[in-house]
Amino acid sequence: MAEIGYVAILLSLVTSVYIVFAAAFGAKREYPELVASARNGMLASFALLTIASLALVYSFVSHDFGVKYVAQYSSSDMPLAYVLAAFYAGQAGSLLFWGWLLSLFGAVVVLQEHKSDKPLIPYVFVVMAITQAFFSLLMMAVSNPFERLTVAPPDGGGLNPLLENIGMIVHPPLILAGYVAYTVPFAFAVAALVTRRLGDEWIGRVRRWSLLAWFLLGAGNLLGAQWAYVELGWGGYWAWDPVENAGLLPWLLGTAFLHSAMIQRRRGMFRVWNMVLVILTFNLCIFGTFLTRSGILTSVHTFGDTGLGPFFVAFLGMGILIPFGFLVDRLEDLKSDEELDSFIARETTFVVNNLILVGSAFAVFWGTMLPFFSETLRGVKITVGPDFFNRVNGPILLLLILLMGVCPLIGWRKASLNNVLHHFLAPFVVAVVLAVALIIIGVREVFAVAALSLCGFVAFTILLEWGRGVRARHRSKGENFVTAFASLVWGNRPRYGGYVVHLSIVLMVVGIVGSSFFKLEQESTLAPGQSMSIGNYTLKFEGLSEQPAPSREVVAASLSAYSGTRYLGQLNTEKQFHRSFQQPVTEVGIYTTPLEDLYIILGGWTQDGKATFKAFVNPLVVWIWIGGILLLIGSAVAFWPEKEREMAPAVAPEVTTARRKAVGKGLAR
Repeated sequence: MAEIGYVAILLSLVTSVYIVFAAAFGAKREYPELVASARNGMLASFALLTIASLALVYSFVSHDFGVKYVAQYSSSDMPLAYVLAAFYAGQAGSLLFWGWLLSLFGAVVVLQEHKSDKPLIPYVFVVMAITQAFFSLLMMAVSNPFERLTVAPPDGGGLNPLLENIGMIVHPPLILAGYVAYTVPFAFAVAALVTRRLGDEWIGRVRRWSLLAWFLLGAGNLLGAQWAYVELGWGGYWAWDPVENAGLLPWLLGTAFLHSAMIQRRRGMFRVWNMVLVILTFNLCIFGTFLTRSGILTSVHTFGDTGLGPFFVAFLGMGILIPFGFLVDRLEDLKSDEELDSFIARETTFVVNNLILVGSAFAVFWGTMLPFFSETLRGVKITVGPDFFNRVNGPILLLLILLMGVCPLIGWRKASLNNVLHHFLAPFVVAVVLAVALIIIGVREVFAVAALSLCGFVAFTILLEWGRGVRARHRSKGENFVTAFASLVWGNRPRYGGYVVHLSIVLMVVGIVGSSFFKLEQESTLAPGQSMSIGNYTLKFEGLSEQPAPSREVVAASLSAYSGTRYLGQLNTEKQFHRSFQQPVTEVGIYTTPLEDLYIILGGWTQDGKATFKAFVNPLVVWIWIGGILLLIGSAVAFWPEKEREMAPAVAPEVTTARRKAVGKGLAR
């Protein structure tokens, strides 16, 4: 099977190269047969990489340890779920997974556009095929997932124990799928530049792809944080690790693009800006893939120096210079006749939102790459810790929360100041009352009071908007309030799905602020029968036990947890020693309530049965994960197709401008 997989990758490389020339030449010379052939090539590439992927899966499931990659990342005693997840656990397999996902999305584009004769589509195929060829070339030249060993070992090394978690099954595929999905908006943007079709057509075609990529990447980051929280045993969920940051960067710019794309679709504005955002977002996805495999930065997520660095640098250079070259050449064509009508308008809040998100992305990128830049330029490695990222992004977070509340209260084009102040009054009162209440109950952290008050402000503005819409439908159509609410949301899914997403962000910010500013920490060494206290909790150490297993030895500690005199239950925390890995793995004990998590780590023990524990009380953490579920719901609502609205041709900006001028002169009715 390994040989079949290798040949399939080779053929996919040949097919991708053919697609590039067939699609480009067919479009240039107006040969529809060649374009159709390129379209079929996209489907063939998907079939070939599916065969290669199935061959690698078969090698894992059949424990073919003669395949080097299988021997490195699996063993005969691993559960089937982790054997399958080992597919993308290492460099070679993750490259194949990246390529297969890209071919899958390419096939979806082909099926979506199978009746389309639009000039954009052949060049979309060209861009996607070039990217596909790049990853196939990496597998052929540097990192072959089907490389065979001279002598097959009797068993494999197995996964790193830290990866044996449910997060391994969902987190890496989501992150990789988010990276890959941004190829589609990038391909449409480049196609629009090449063909000079620089209106709003390409924006309408990539809205749902951008939303899908944004959701996949956001969900992947969130699940990675949850994985770190329950598996790494350090009491936190986000460490500003370089690879964590690499996943955050395209998500920030992707968020900016989703907002500014709305302005282009509605007003025909920000055409250059949207091109810039799409180009940078895609290249940051490639950069994130490169960072994991280059060895230029140290991270628990990286594969070390793998020899792929020069290839990625060359591809990044091509992915930046060529599109920006076209962009500079097309600047005159990208100009819009529309301008901002007023500083008090929803468009203005979107502009500010974009600038803040791009500023945050730049700060994260700079802090992440500073060790590399400083060592390269000065020979001295300068690093920044989490404090730098928190100090920079804290004020940015406050501004973003404020804008989420302000935006729904301001109309498009130009809003009356009196009208805006009228709409602001009730949410402002809610925020002030909440701030006073927080101070009364003893909250003294200025940032925490500001952030939580702004969260109340945003939540109230969104609920107020919903309430107005529901009341209007109830009065005009006679619907009951439940029906009116459902009709309101379903009738404008992008808008109200966006509101649900904003509410999910509010809940996550509440969890982040609570766990960051009000965390309690306590460390104690206990003999069996002794107790330690933290906050309102008491933990009584019951004793240690050893639990030998075929591939590991487990030392477990049991503690009885009490809140005051009320017994909460037994918490278990473990250290696992795996046969193939020297570093032990920690399994934490967590007791969760809506208000806080009690989080226990076994640090060490002595021969006489004493054990050292580190305990945390992490307030409001559960609301981060609840916010993630709400994010899924809101994204699904916003993503749901609106066939009539999406398929309707956009009004050309010049028509809109002429119509508006005519109205101003009293010539239109």
